Amino acid sequence: MNPIPVPDILARRSVRRYTAQPVSEEQITLLLQAGMAAPSASNRQPWHFVVVTSRPTLNALADRHPYAKMLYQAPLCIAVCGEPALSENFWVQDCSAATENILLAATGLGLGAVWLGVHPNAERTQAVRESLNLPANITPLCLISIGYPAEHPPARTQYKAERVHRERW
Repeated sequence: MNPIPVPDILARRSVRRYTAQPVSEEQITLLLQAGMAAPSASNRQPWHFVVVTSRPTLNALADRHPYAKMLYQAPLCIAVCGEPALSENFWVQDCSAATENILLAATGLGLGAVWLGVHPNAERTQAVRESLNLPANITPLCLISIGYPAEHPPARTQYKAERVHRERW
């Protein structure tokens, strides 16, 4: 398996339109490896990932999440879920780090992706839980829509010097 090319971090953009080309199993494995390479508090690794490629399930998620309509077109969705009992105070941060790693890996592989928030919205959490048949001890943090981009937003920085404070506020 080839390593993930390191992307220019400024090239990572939210991509919501995809071609019909499927994402390969090798690429899916690389994305998951990247997610699991994320740091986690006390190395608890509270994450679980649900890989969705079936059109009926992708469509069901698109139907039930108000901002996930791109899943009608996307060939892949990865649901990033946490097991709060493993890291009660930090599972959200840990799974967020895993999510960002997947987004960066997608960029490095020439894929487009977008983060779709689920937790802490109770309605979205329940919809994803039901759509993916998640056990009660697992909480969905987010969905990641992934595919070959049909749009190519330019790289950019969102650096704002006024948001940087040195030594103290």
